[in-house]
Parts: sequence; structure tokens; C-alpha cells
Amino acid sequence: MEELRSERHPARAEIRKRVLALLLVFAAGVACGAVGYHVPVHRIAGISPADGQQNGTQTPPVRPTTPGGLCGAESNVIQVARAVGPAVVTIVNMQRPSGSSELRRAGFGSGFIVRSDGLILTNHHVVAGADRVDVVTLGDDPIPARVLGADPRIDIAVLQVERRNLPVVPIGSSDRLQVGQQAIAIGNSLGFERTVTVGVLSALDRAIPGAGTPLRDLIQTDAAIHPGNSGGPLLDSCGRAIGVNTAAVRGPAGTGGIGFAVPINTAMRAVDDVTRHGRIIVPWMGISYAEISENLARAYDLPVEEGVIVSAVAANSPAARAGLRSGDIIVSLDGAPLTSAGRLQELIREADVGQRVQLGILRDGRRQTLTLVLEEMPREQTVGG
Repeated sequence: MEELRSERHPARAEIRKRVLALLLVFAAGVACGAVGYHVPVHRIAGISPADGQQNGTQTPPVRPTTPGGLCGAESNVIQVARAVGPAVVTIVNMQRPSGSSELRRAGFGSGFIVRSDGLILTNHHVVAGADRVDVVTLGDDPIPARVLGADPRIDIAVLQVERRNLPVVPIGSSDRLQVGQQAIAIGNSLGFERTVTVGVLSALDRAIPGAGTPLRDLIQTDAAIHPGNSGGPLLDSCGRAIGVNTAAVRGPAGTGGIGFAVPINTAMRAVDDVTRHGRIIVPWMGISYAEISENLARAYDLPVEEGVIVSAVAANSPAARAGLRSGDIIVSLDGAPLTSAGRLQELIREADVGQRVQLGILRDGRRQTLTLVLEEMPREQTVGG
């Protein structure tokens, strides 16, 4: 039957032969394409090289906004790193081993210059036990530093080097921070000078245990904090110091860690104490507490949506003597509303040891006023604030 149809329609048979021949030629071309004729993709698509490429670099989907050809927030981080980096220093802890007269490096950390006449902030644990502290500024040899004051209760140390006209880190405020805002850490991470890491503020008013005295009211960040970062600045997106990097808590292998920083206002209060009184003074109430938020108030049916709720009271503390109890809600201090835990910290930090303060509290739904006399925080205590 097939032969009969071919005889009846010779034109169709001829067409089929030609099509078959073309297919064979095309198949041969595909098989030899690696060494045969190549049709550029841009010609098939009707796009000229200038439309998608220029000088060998593809045009990005977002238009660059900086001379360096960058498009996003990294240009801001670059500016901060360039401006602040020269004011970040290396702190070297030199100690004399038992039975030896030779000083050796026992450890190192970071610090940053807060006054052009050589005043430097770092951590207490960076300089603890040192027989000599050396500071290495950008492009300089080690400079011996004096420890003007150091306190493990807030893990802050204030140093002085004999230099003038030094670059400084601009100081911000830690009392108005917001969870989610950008955080930039600069320090000598693992010994690599002026390493920059970027993240956000993950939480505020954190506490972590320490040797005897837990550190409280800390800033938590996911900006990487490694050994050697301690004492370096935690910065906001404008390059202002909002904290002093102090610790990192590591999870299981491969899970990274969480960084913490001492609020800059706490650190600058220490600078003021050292210059005025020759030592660091930490006013103390003797409570642990949590900030009340709208969600917390709703979840626990609290009578207010602002203030702090007392979770623990230290024995023989100013709070205990004032009659404060666990479960009390502090809503004001000397008539100033406590809109956040940061506000309580601010008011206590600005007060003096020995000062009487009036606490407005809610207990069992009733308002009361208690009088509390602030004391200096003991060197060893387990309940802070």
C-alpha cells in the first residue's frame, strides 16, 4: 500500500525525501557543533552585546549608587569602617610569669579611643592581672598605658596613653536602642586587626553569668564577636559607639554564637567616675527584673503595659531594705515614668550612691510608694540592677 500511494503522489514522495535529507544534514551539524558553525545567543535573541555587557562586565539589575559601584547598605558600612577603624586599638596584656623577671604577652583584646588626649575604653577582663598594658594604635609601635580604673561588675576598664591628637570614635546613646537596628562590630578578631562584622541588635537588657558577678543590662547582637574582639566598639549605622563588645556565648559546633556588649552609656559613666573620683562607682538597687511590654501584659493579664516587673530581690540589698518584693511592678522612679527597662537603667546610672529615690510600684493591683537608698554595687553579688 505504501508503494502504491507513492506512485499516485510523486510530488509528496519527493518532498519527504528532501525533508529527510535536511534532517540528516542538521543532525550532522549538531554532532559537529563543537568545531563547526556557532550562532551567538545574542543574535538568536536579537540582543546586541552592548545591551547586556560592557567591557566584559554584566550590567547589574540594580543601579549602583556609589562611585565604587555598590548598590546597597554595604556602602554605609564601608564608610563607617573607614572613619572609625583608625580609632580602634589593640590592647596587649603583659604579665610576668611566676619566678621570671621577663614580661610576656598573656593575652590581647581590643579597645577604642574616646578622647583625643589618649583616653581609651576596653574590658576589665582584657587587662585583668596585667603587670603592664600596651596599646597599639594604627601604624604605631606599642605604647605603655596606665589603667585609670577597671571594674569586673560592669567589665569596663579605662586606660590612658601619652599621646595627643588621636582619632576618636563618636559616642552615641544606648538608652534609645531598638531591636532590629543595624550593628557593626570592629575589633582584633582572632588577632586580625580591625576586623569588621555586621549584624543587628537581637535583644536588649540581657544578662549572662560571670565569675561571681553576672553581667546585666547587656546588648545582644548577631554581629560576630570572636576572641580578640573584647573591648572593641559596637557601632550603630552612623558609626557611633553604642556598646563595648564584651562576650560571646557559643552553641554546639557549627551553630555559631551570640555576642554581647556593655551599653555605651554605662561605659561612659565609668569614664566620668574615673576622671572625677579616681575609680568606677556603680549605683545599685539589688533587683533582677524584666521589662513589661504590651504582649507580656496581655499574656499575664498585668494591670499596666509599661514598667518593670521584679523577678528577684537580693538579700541585704537596698531593695530588700526598702520593702520591694518579687512580683512588684515598678512604674516610676522619682515621679519619672518607666517606659522601658532602659529608662530605669538611665535613671539609676545618673543617680549617686547614697541618694534617696522614690519608687512608684503596683502590688496586688494597688499603687504604693517606697523609699530606696542607693548603694554601691558589691564586688561579688548574684542579683544585679
